[in-house]
Amino acid sequence: MSDLFSLSIVMPVWMEAEGIAGILEALKPLRSAGHEVIVVDAGSTDGTARLAGPLADRVVQSRKGRAAQMNAGAAVAEGSVLLFLHADTLLPSNASDCLSEFFHSNKDWGRFDVSLSGQGVMFPVIAWFMNQRSRLTGICTGDQAMFMRREVFEDLHGFDCLPIMEDIEFSRRLRLVSRPFCIHEPVVTDSRRWEQKGVWRTIFLMWRLRWRYWRGESPEALVHSYRSDIRNAKD
Repeated sequence: MSDLFSLSIVMPVWMEAEGIAGILEALKPLRSAGHEVIVVDAGSTDGTARLAGPLADRVVQSRKGRAAQMNAGAAVAEGSVLLFLHADTLLPSNASDCLSEFFHSNKDWGRFDVSLSGQGVMFPVIAWFMNQRSRLTGICTGDQAMFMRREVFEDLHGFDCLPIMEDIEFSRRLRLVSRPFCIHEPVVTDSRRWEQKGVWRTIFLMWRLRWRYWRGESPEALVHSYRSDIRNAKD
């Protein structure tokens, strides 16, 4: 195990040309401090990779699928800590200090608390329940910017290439190694999906999918239901 803290941020993207520059600009202070940002594109046709190039340390091409993309980014990462960051999520300004504290702890992985970007009165309530559920169960979702020691990621062979629930599945394996290191300073994740699909509809959908997953249904069946629900929401 390395005695020096260094961070590799792995960001899976697809068709993010509209916002990728701003997303990566927010990570400039971390790059200036010597940490690396790896963007993993899944064949975007809108110029995402080209726009990301000057603002990242590496731009990697991968087959589509968040799990496959995150594994591809981790394979070229050099940091002692891997952090998997969604393209619609912003880290807190003191993220490096928080992650350094994690690195010098006895925990092997962790996640941030989360807050939602919208102004709706329900959003703080939703975030509170997400954070409390995660703290009680030791399970986290990708919105919470999961991180871990690189050797732990390698020992567990990374994410299973599932079409959905890859974060939940990996959390279950990581939880057997240690309880998560929970950072109270929140990441801010975009509330667009909640606003577009409706708060209650989204809550019921995600809980229904998780319940079916815990009962043993395949991720392939779940992703079909998820996509069908999205299409119905747009009708």
